[in-house]
Amino acid sequence: MIDKIQATLQEHFGFDQLLPGQQQVIQHLLDGHSAAAIFPTGGGKSLCYQLPALLLPGITLVISPLIALMKDQIDALAKRGINASRLDSSLGPEEYRAVMAQLRNGSLRLLYVAPERFNNERFRESLRQVPISLFAVDEAHCISEWGHNFRPDYLKLAGFAREYGADRVLALTATATPRVLEDICRLFKIAPECATSTGFYRPNLVLDMTVVDETERDQALVAAIRDNPPGPAIVYVTLQRTATALAQMLADTGHPARAYHAGMKSDDRSRVQEWFMASDNAIVVATIAFGMGVDKSNIRAVYHYNLPKSLENYSQEIGRAGRDGGSSICRMLVCPSDLNILENFIYGDTPDESALHSLLAELFSLGTAFDVSLDKLSLEHDIRPLVLRTVLTYLELDGYLLSSTPFYADYQFKPLLSSKEILSRFEGERREFLARLFRQAVKARTWFRLDLAQAAATLKTTRERLIRALDWLGEQQLLEVKVAGIRYRY
Repeated sequence: MIDKIQATLQEHFGFDQLLPGQQQVIQHLLDGHSAAAIFPTGGGKSLCYQLPALLLPGITLVISPLIALMKDQIDALAKRGINASRLDSSLGPEEYRAVMAQLRNGSLRLLYVAPERFNNERFRESLRQVPISLFAVDEAHCISEWGHNFRPDYLKLAGFAREYGADRVLALTATATPRVLEDICRLFKIAPECATSTGFYRPNLVLDMTVVDETERDQALVAAIRDNPPGPAIVYVTLQRTATALAQMLADTGHPARAYHAGMKSDDRSRVQEWFMASDNAIVVATIAFGMGVDKSNIRAVYHYNLPKSLENYSQEIGRAGRDGGSSICRMLVCPSDLNILENFIYGDTPDESALHSLLAELFSLGTAFDVSLDKLSLEHDIRPLVLRTVLTYLELDGYLLSSTPFYADYQFKPLLSSKEILSRFEGERREFLARLFRQAVKARTWFRLDLAQAAATLKTTRERLIRALDWLGEQQLLEVKVAGIRYRY
């Protein structure tokens, strides 16, 4: 097996040898065991699932919260002749159909999805027909409430891996404390001997910090950029408006700088990222929305204009510098007034006790089975959406609620051929079924709206069959299907 790993490494990835820790992780997976990889940023985590994906029979499903990572890795894999795709909100109908067709016919080696994709009933229904050889969870520290980037959607991933019969699981992270690693291994049932950690020391990074007054900070940053050797750099800030203003200030002083933050349109963010990846001296002024999954090895500087949100965030952000082994500077401008903003973030996410009481009172007055809109609950009880999802997840994990597959309240379709032409392609029971299904739809101007619950009752069939039928018609480019109004069932 070692010879096969080495041959695949050279043939598909062009490397002569693996980095520290990669051999152990890959061997655990190929031996049929679940594994954890705790490597520093730039330590080669992605190869730990990309290489096994070529040696295992079924699909490798990669769960990552980072659209940037998905895009960069898929582009790199395509250049190596490896068939990989992603499912995310940026895909159009035709792209979605193409990916799902490859998933079903077995030609896809790796599929990247965000954890929230498992809230999509269409995706979950499709996944039941697919053999999953490897269920790889990137940024696995998000599974732990002790992690620096806890995401409640991650808590259910271990259950999904078991539900869909994944042969093995790989959990990957660059920032797992012992307590976080313990959570990861417990939830994914990873044996301690199959958890590989290579340490975090990076001798090529020079870390320093300077205490500055708020009025001096802009000048201090410009001086640092001027005095350090030229090269790609990231300037991290806390607020979106700071990113925009600071990028403009640097551009006005002659530096090639652009802003990047979650408030920008997706196309604009992509353009900034592509510009940064192609440049040898670009400066991106960004919130934490930028950097994770951006595979650029020659970043020569990471500046913190504002204080990072946590020590783990700081470790991850400076870890993006110097992945090529070259000397890189990591400078933090420490301004005491930043503490007020960080405290506001903490308190802003903390719900009032009365809000929690009113939420619980509503939930437990809805009967033994119910469905809810999280947006509506968030507004009614003044609890932020992330906090609300966390509360619901813990109510479920502690046994007070039992969730089932979320569903879309609003299904719409637009025929791409006439109904007569569509039905002419079918015979017998299938033709009659589709004809009756079409009669259940209510036409607006160009789109037909379908109440799936009512249609299922009238046709004496299941909601799942209706979804499969609509998806199949969409894949065959007979209909264009869109969904909205997600509701969560308990």
